[in-house]
Amino acid sequence: MNAPGALRIACALLVVLGLAACGGGSGSAPSESSAGTTQSGTAAETTTPAKGPAPDWPAPPNAMELTKQAGLEPERHESLQFHVHAHLDVFFNGQSITVPAGIGINISDPGVQTGEFLGAPAYGGIRQCGQPCISPLHTHDVTGVLHTESFDPTPNRLGEFFTEWGVRLDQSCVGDYCKADVNVQVYVDGELYDGNPTEIELTDKKDIAVVIGTPPAEIPAVFDFSGKV
Repeated sequence: MNAPGALRIACALLVVLGLAACGGGSGSAPSESSAGTTQSGTAAETTTPAKGPAPDWPAPPNAMELTKQAGLEPERHESLQFHVHAHLDVFFNGQSITVPAGIGINISDPGVQTGEFLGAPAYGGIRQCGQPCISPLHTHDVTGVLHTESFDPTPNRLGEFFTEWGVRLDQSCVGDYCKADVNVQVYVDGELYDGNPTEIELTDKKDIAVVIGTPPAEIPAVFDFSGKV
């Protein structure tokens, strides 16, 4: 989801519901940038289209187990000492794949509040769970915004998020789609990334696009984070 103002609306709704802290990352002022895209000549070159329907990768039910598998420590509440946002788009043959709400959150815990945004559930407002219920890396809604809310100022990495999502990610594959059979590319701020995608740091306002099969006409380069409150 890369529409201008999407995060502004999302945060306003979540604040009304008491669900999520959408404050600026690391105490920085809100970004003045607007959503934008860049045409990539590399993406437009010959590719091998993926076949079949777009994948369905819902938020897994064992969020705290996967948080530990990612090497992160679940918490009983949201910790905002280090609070930054990155953004993730996933495309399959040009179609946007939803990054689900509630990744890294035990949504069945009574300490987790539930609301709705864009016709889908949104989760947050975690003041204190009876037991660990939230990862320092998580999604509150379906905007594709990846929240790092932690005591530790060390940036999280994209590989940790995909582990929490339960979706394979490495230098060759995303899910069941591998470069030997299909086009798989990763972009950071609109530029093709040729390193190990698992090591991409989720620093504040970074925009990441994972592309499977035929790419979209435009690769997102900037996400509108200006709606933080």
